[in-house]
Amino acid sequence: MSGLLLSALLAVACDGSKPLLKQPEPRAPVFPVADRPVASIVSSRWSTEEARDRVREAERVMDGADIRPGMTVADIGAGEGYYTIRLASRVGPQGRVLAEDIVAEVRDALAERVARERLGTVSVKLGEPDDPKLPAASFDRVLMVHMYHEIAQPYAFLWRLRPALKPDGLVVVVDADRPTQNHGTPPALLKCEFAAVGYSQVARREMPGAGAYLATFRATGARPEPKAIRACRSNG
Repeated sequence: MSGLLLSALLAVACDGSKPLLKQPEPRAPVFPVADRPVASIVSSRWSTEEARDRVREAERVMDGADIRPGMTVADIGAGEGYYTIRLASRVGPQGRVLAEDIVAEVRDALAERVARERLGTVSVKLGEPDDPKLPAASFDRVLMVHMYHEIAQPYAFLWRLRPALKPDGLVVVVDADRPTQNHGTPPALLKCEFAAVGYSQVARREMPGAGAYLATFRATGARPEPKAIRACRSNG
């Protein structure tokens, strides 16, 4: 090869337009597989909003979660917005609500409702099954009502959720005490799965009006490395 040709090739290789060596893609973290069945996603329209309000469902849940004016709250698996609308009223004009769902059509319908009701303190977001896609250090409360049993990858989901909490923020789960395939989560299993990702249970109380229990969790200590997470054993 002549010196002139070699110089030309070096000039092309070093002109900055392309890297000489392709950089490897960052490896996605690997999380354990949940040792439990996963319930299918169903419509949140299991009862009318008026019927739910008659038993003070949302009011009782918001009281149990200690949701107050001025707070920033995420409504995960928001569906048609039963809780979203009432959360907006509870936190008031100085608060904020982010409603998240993983189904684009559901997200779009809720966005239309929010616009129609002129809820300027509410935003609507599309998440992913293993990642709620929440902004960091933003939330006083993250609410998950009758949907935790539908999360197929709970360890990845909870791990990616942690950074979204404010230092004193809480995750609030409302679910039924029955096997996950029957659209519930046994309280001991719920506590174990949260603990595996570095959350401590703060409280748990029965919520008859919501047909369930309410449990609250706080992130404690350092977030564990995904490879260090151990799956909880389920009995059903």
